[in-house]
Amino acid sequence: MANPTAAMLVIGDEILSGRTRDANMHHLAQALTARGIDLREVRMVADDAPAIEAAVQALSTGFDHVFTSGGIGPTHDDITADCVARALGAPIDIRDDARALLEVHYERQGTELNAARLRMARIPDGADLIENPISAAPGFTIGNVHVMAGVPAIFETMVASVLPKLTGGAPLLSETIRINRGEGDIAGPLAALAAANPDLSFGSYPFIQNGTYGANIVVRGTEARAVAAATAELAALFSDDGG
Repeated sequence: MANPTAAMLVIGDEILSGRTRDANMHHLAQALTARGIDLREVRMVADDAPAIEAAVQALSTGFDHVFTSGGIGPTHDDITADCVARALGAPIDIRDDARALLEVHYERQGTELNAARLRMARIPDGADLIENPISAAPGFTIGNVHVMAGVPAIFETMVASVLPKLTGGAPLLSETIRINRGEGDIAGPLAALAAANPDLSFGSYPFIQNGTYGANIVVRGTEARAVAAATAELAALFSDDGG
């Protein structure tokens, strides 16, 4: 049986402008791989309501799970929660359970729970809260869409909270072999090996080092024996190349 599939939607002008480097995609990809959920697509969109809504609708119908990152804070440009609610046809408002979490958090800090902070308690009807042990403001899951903060430390805790609740498949295993030949020289044998092993994937990642052309070949699959056998066969094909 094929593994469940996932997509990620990264939201924020700061990502697309280059002011902020996204770290969440790398973390999510590793976590999903270990869980046996295949991350198939990552999209990045600006803080633009129509773009967010269109992406949520497309991804939620195309994949088993969608993970969003960013846009659920207290400022005017944090519009993700409202956009997800509209995209999925759900009413949204300040919810008592989310408000209670914020009240406890800010009371402990001696900080006012003002109107801006209260925006973080806006949760679509029918959604389940995602715990945020760092700053209390929750994410949420509605349907197959998991809405999470953009701050990496918080995003990671939310991923850790959600993943155990999701049914995974077989974790993806991989082995890497270095071949000191250009891709043009190895493409033929590599294509033949890939055709003979349709349940595996073969990625070729070229490099130039000290004037030498080469490629790191990554063999991926869910069966350890198949991955090991294909890697050994690849090594035998290019046994004189430092693989």
